[in-house]
Amino acid sequence: MSIYPSATPSNLETQHMTFRFNTPRRRRLVAAGASIAIAALALTACASGSGSDASESPAGEEGFGDITLQLSWIFNEEFAGEYLADTNGYYEEAGFSSVKLVPGPSGGIPELLGGTADIALSDSVQIGSAIANESAPLKIIGATFQANPFTILSLEAGGNIATPDDLKGKKIGVQDSNLTLFKALLAANDIDASDLTIVPVQYDPAPLVNGEVDGFVAYLTNEAISVEMAGIPTTNLPFADNGLPFVAETVTVTDDTIANSREMLKAFLVAEIRGWSDALADPQAGADLAIEKYGVDLDLDPAKTLAGAEAQNKLIVSSETEENGLFTISEALQKLTIESLAGAGIVLDAADLFDMTLLDEVYEENPDLIAYAG
Repeated sequence: MSIYPSATPSNLETQHMTFRFNTPRRRRLVAAGASIAIAALALTACASGSGSDASESPAGEEGFGDITLQLSWIFNEEFAGEYLADTNGYYEEAGFSSVKLVPGPSGGIPELLGGTADIALSDSVQIGSAIANESAPLKIIGATFQANPFTILSLEAGGNIATPDDLKGKKIGVQDSNLTLFKALLAANDIDASDLTIVPVQYDPAPLVNGEVDGFVAYLTNEAISVEMAGIPTTNLPFADNGLPFVAETVTVTDDTIANSREMLKAFLVAEIRGWSDALADPQAGADLAIEKYGVDLDLDPAKTLAGAEAQNKLIVSSETEENGLFTISEALQKLTIESLAGAGIVLDAADLFDMTLLDEVYEENPDLIAYAG
């Protein structure tokens, strides 16, 4: 079974209301199966490094050349920071001839291990599964989202699921790729799966709106906004606030790239921090780039795109990023992420999953970048 969704991204509509999703997403958070096994065949490619022209030493006159960044999802507002880093010249100033942004959906594992991407934006559950189950030589070197955006979405006039105990006796719509994660949520809250009914669904929340289910696994930055914008009051049960506070939208690379292209990765992180600092300061700018340039063929809804950009910004910042800078993952948050993964049957130590030394060096060498809100 593939860990990647087969559905083609599209704007979804129901008969009486239009849900302008920048569509549901990936939800590729199951334990690595056949896709990881296939990706493991490419492990030998890692020995020779990534497939770019990136220099192995600090950028000189020739710079780092061209690199490829594999995105986790389509060209919507989710990558506002990358769009701004590209458009505002931050990648070029960091020493890159170009940074090729490749849209998903993808978890980035096959691309990283096969050498077709130098860096991937992924998630800690999928990367952790690949490391724990397949000994994939991968590390997370930073995270855009300090809190993951998963939620149990319900209608205020329906299931109104505000606490974990409210799940009991309810029918919950769960996508196949999110089943492992949903069961981890239940385990984290000492709820037995027999206490509720799991209903297989896809990514369109129509079953929730139509009353076929009481709750629906969704994204705070996507479906939750779409249903609210349709004029339907909702209730959310965020995973991050209810036992699963794992980081998401992780900057992931191979061990080989860390060993042989360290300065390139640090330069990339500098450009990313600058791009996301701009996105936080002006969410409209990132939304406009998604609509008018990078995702111009996706027919993105302007209001929904801006709302998504504003919502995700709340997940990107925290008291820890204010003190230590964007993308940082404190030891406490690493521990919480590891505990979250254990609930999904993914057993790792923090050192197996994270390498924060590059970001530490970036901020030591560029302390001004910490003040992203300045």
